[in-house]
Formats: sequence, C-alpha cells, structure tokens
Amino acid sequence: MYNLSCYNPSSFILVGIPGLEKFHIWIGIPFCVIYVVAIVGNCILLYLIAVERSLHEPMFFFLSMLGTTDLILSTTTVPKLLSNLWRGSQEITFSGCLTQMFFLHFSFVVDSAILLAMAFDRYVAICFPLRYTTILTPQVIIKLVASIVVRSFSVILPDVFLLKRLPFCGTRIIPHTYCEHIGVARLSSADISINIWYGFAVPLMTVISDVIFIAVSYTFILHAVFQLSSQGARQKALSTCGSHVCVILMFYTPAFFSILAHRFGHSVPRNVLILFANLYVTIPPALNPIVYGVKTKQIQDRFILLFSLKKTQ
Repeated sequence: MYNLSCYNPSSFILVGIPGLEKFHIWIGIPFCVIYVVAIVGNCILLYLIAVERSLHEPMFFFLSMLGTTDLILSTTTVPKLLSNLWRGSQEITFSGCLTQMFFLHFSFVVDSAILLAMAFDRYVAICFPLRYTTILTPQVIIKLVASIVVRSFSVILPDVFLLKRLPFCGTRIIPHTYCEHIGVARLSSADISINIWYGFAVPLMTVISDVIFIAVSYTFILHAVFQLSSQGARQKALSTCGSHVCVILMFYTPAFFSILAHRFGHSVPRNVLILFANLYVTIPPALNPIVYGVKTKQIQDRFILLFSLKKTQ
C-alpha cells in the first residue's frame, strides 16, 4: 500500500537541460527570440485573416486555427522553460504539471488534425474546383472543427487520469524542461504498462493516421495535377500546395525525429534530446506564419498594405 500523499504530490522539479547549467542563460536567448517571433507572427496572421474579407475562405480559416493552436503549443512550454533557464524556477505543482502535459499533447494532436483538414481542402480545391464551395460549406467546416477538437480532447484527457492514479513516492525530479505523459509516469514506482500502451496507441490513432490520410490526399492531388494539359496550370495548382507542404514537413519531421531519437538513440546525449524536444515545440509555431506570409499572395499583400498604412498615418 502507498501513502495517500503519494497520490497527490505537491510538486515536481524540472531540471532543465542537465549538463548545460552554466549555459542556461545563453540557451534561453534564442528560445526567447523564437517565442516572440511565434507570438508576433501568429497574432499578425490572425489579425489579417480576421479583418480581410478576401481571406474568409476555408483554407484561411484552417490557417487561423493552426495559428491559434501554435500559440497554445508554444505558450504551454516556453514561458516555463525561460523561467527555468533564467530564474532557476524549477518547481512545478502537480496540477500545473498535468495542465502543461494536457495542453502540450492536446495542441500537438489538434495541429496534426488541422494539417489533415488543410490537405482535404487542397484536395477538394484541385480535384473538384467547380464544387469547392458546395462541398466545403460553413456547416461542413464547423463539423470538421468540432470533430478535431472533440477527437483531440477525447484521446488526451485520459492521460490526466492515467497519471493521477499513479503513486509518486520516490523521486519527483523530471529530467526535462516540461511535463509529458510518459516522462512523468516513469517517476512512479507502480506498474505503468497501461500508460505506456496508451501512450503508444494515441499517436497511432491520431498522428500516424493523419499522416497516412495526408499522403493519400496528395497522391490524388498529384494525379489530378499531372493530368492537366497546361504547364502553367500545373505550376499554379502545385504552388497553392507549396506552403502547406512546407508546414507539414516542419511539423512532422522534427517530431518524428525526436520520437525516434528517444526510442532508439540511446547513444545520443540526453541534453541534445531535450534541446531538440524544445525546438520541435517552438520552431514550427514561429515559422508557420512566415511560410504562409511569404508563399501566400493574399496574406503578403495585406501585410504590406497594413504596414504601408501605418507609415502614412
């Protein structure tokens, strides 16, 4: 039997980046810059989509959802990371740890689902251009958004209860900069096989299935594009997918690399793994608005107009 206090620990300790303690202040500077870029970039993107009527289309609505979720993803981790690196504030309450873990995993799964919805949007736009407005109606978009949120909430919420059932009587030191499900579960002296299996099943049910459906969507898109007779039409169709493909690569590549490195990269130093884990929750939110700003002419035009108006005032 475990002491009742083991089931409701007061706090955990996030050690930060072990082995690099004397460089913590310097390491925090690039993360702070990246975080500011993410906040400013996504806020500008959300503002432009909100005020510009020409951007009130399904693709830009999904993009605004992606920007909102990216703000949640980076804000869930970076402020605590900077507090740890700069002020040595390593303690996090048990409830705070569970909250951080939930929003970290929730926003990641939502991001993945939004990228799938955007792939579906491009599939309809290129393969059924004349039926685009009749297929992606406001009602359909609302149903897609609701299903994304409900699915993500439903698969991540059990993580909270799977952790709350565990006793934490031993060490409460987390060798990381943020709380994540399996990392916290491993601190328990009880059997965590359910946590491990569920932690393995969730990516299969969500992220892996999203990647498969995205690949299928782009297979149909490429098939439709290469059937076009005009070279100009093919280039125009592919250019509309360019920014989405870039965002997909930026989101999934570091995430999968980090997961594989944690599973099989036993010779990789732990501080390198922790640094990379922090990069994959900070870099995509910062680069996504930049990619869409550079590659999407409507957003680029509105951005230039916004700042040209401010200069003339």
